[in-house]
Amino acid sequence: MYHSVTFDNKNTWDNWHIVPSSRPVFNPPKQKVNTLDIQGGNGIIDLSESLTGYPVYNNREGSFEFIVMNDYKPWQETYSDIADYLHGQKMRAVLEDDPQYYYEGRFSVNSWKSDKDWSKITIDYNVSPYKMRKVDSKEVVTLEDGTVTRTYTSKFYGKAPVCPTFDVQLDSGTAFAVRFQNTDLHLSVSKEFRNGTMQFPEMIFYGSEVKMYFLVPSSVSGTVTVTCPYGRL
Repeated sequence: MYHSVTFDNKNTWDNWHIVPSSRPVFNPPKQKVNTLDIQGGNGIIDLSESLTGYPVYNNREGSFEFIVMNDYKPWQETYSDIADYLHGQKMRAVLEDDPQYYYEGRFSVNSWKSDKDWSKITIDYNVSPYKMRKVDSKEVVTLEDGTVTRTYTSKFYGKAPVCPTFDVQLDSGTAFAVRFQNTDLHLSVSKEFRNGTMQFPEMIFYGSEVKMYFLVPSSVSGTVTVTCPYGRL
């Protein structure tokens, strides 16, 4: 194992023959903290989660240092190949040590250093705070007369606040109602579902669990495919 990184379609070892000087790990994101200091009062008021009900984060920022195998090709060609491909570009990166997840953001070439034995290149990153699983979670709900109840937990949607996609395929009928509840975020909304693909920003999957109640009239039959991104820190 070379502890390589794949940037979109280019792998640091397979394509450029560079190896990290230490095991590559994306730095954790810093939480966005908003506090209010009231003169004459004790302590401070923490407003960091007042708008969302959950912590929010800045992007992950940092860099990877790679050692360039000098016997592969001239160093200036390797430098140009890497700079041409990723400098200033927005793309996905996958760690060989964590192949089920990707990080998405912007990458750039920071510096190149050479000595008598090795050349080294530093690649900076500025990526989203959550790493996302390559494969989304998915469940097919069969619509039946009455109320079809589904409970989803963090095993389905991870730790990131995400908004699922609903693909409705009706065999009969035109519409039905859905009630969504997330007690952790104090959300309770009802929506009408029709044929097609839809997404509702009010339906946030986050916390310990969410419940969905599909209120199906006797005239309606078909399926709903619930597709949900899965993110972790």
